[in-house]
Amino acid sequence: MKYLLLICIEDRNTAFTEDADAQPWADEMDGRGIRLMGNRTRDAEDATTVRVRGGETLLTDGPYAETKEQMCGFDVIECADLDQAVEVAAKHPMARFGMIEVRPFWTD
Repeated sequence: MKYLLLICIEDRNTAFTEDADAQPWADEMDGRGIRLMGNRTRDAEDATTVRVRGGETLLTDGPYAETKEQMCGFDVIECADLDQAVEVAAKHPMARFGMIEVRPFWTD
């Protein structure tokens, strides 16, 4: 099953140590054939929110939600089940500094 890992932190300006480097995690998951793709995202201030109301396209600068935590990256993984997906997410270094939301892809 495929899962989306949303990597979120409270403050992008936080000074992180080497423990926050996600490259060793990515290399391990790539080597295990679990990580299909992933990348960092630009700051929430660079986001554009799109809504269509009454046939009119409305654009808003900034993040799609008012929260303390903002998405800073994502990974798409393929795991046998949720337990394995949680194990993979828990190994991600940003789980120690922020949070990882594990969301399964929709299947018919």
